[in-house]
Amino acid sequence: MKKTIAFLLAILMLFGATACGGSNDGAQGSSAGQNGGSSQSGDSTQSGASTQSGGNSSSGSSGAVEARLTGKLTYIDLDDRDPSILRGVTVKGNCAGTGEFNAKPTSTEGIRCAFELNEWVEFYPDTDKEYALRVWALKHRDDWDYYNTCKFSDLMPNFVNYCDLHYPVDSDTPEEWYWGSFYLNPYDCEPGYYDFVFTYEGKAIAVLQTRFYQDAELSEKSDAELEALMKE
Repeated sequence: MKKTIAFLLAILMLFGATACGGSNDGAQGSSAGQNGGSSQSGDSTQSGASTQSGGNSSSGSSGAVEARLTGKLTYIDLDDRDPSILRGVTVKGNCAGTGEFNAKPTSTEGIRCAFELNEWVEFYPDTDKEYALRVWALKHRDDWDYYNTCKFSDLMPNFVNYCDLHYPVDSDTPEEWYWGSFYLNPYDCEPGYYDFVFTYEGKAIAVLQTRFYQDAELSEKSDAELEALMKE
């Protein structure tokens, strides 16, 4: 009788050990599956983030404008704004390019749009004397719909500089003198794309996309090289 009971206990212990081994194997398999799933999820997340970042500049609202130089003055489409207030503009700099390069006629195309940080930028607008225009320099925005509704003021955020454009009545040769000027301080601003936004009575009229390079980065470039930079 004792031998029978001992035999039965031995069989029960054997089955118990087998069940425990199977349970451990299952736990290890489940753990491996979770690690594999986590790795796959991480790869998928990174890939999605990269795709989203890459498409940011060319997608969005109808006012999306990719950061790219064209040298063209783009008018803001507003019912209450008369685009003839600004018929064109000449923009000059005092560091890069020859006198001929900087003396382009006033136009809505072929406008100088590449500058160095710390370079004085001068504006010669084609407008009537009585109009007091202002030009703002802001970090480039992909969405120009912002400019359609924005009310520009000295307290607005995200602008880096501005100047008022007044007819130079104090100059001996006012037809040759700039109406206003500013520069971007390399200690406060980074190289990159900026928007020059021309405004009248606090509302945008037109935008010129520009790009600012490091201080002294353009000084040695020829006029032809500068022209190439402005036609990305």
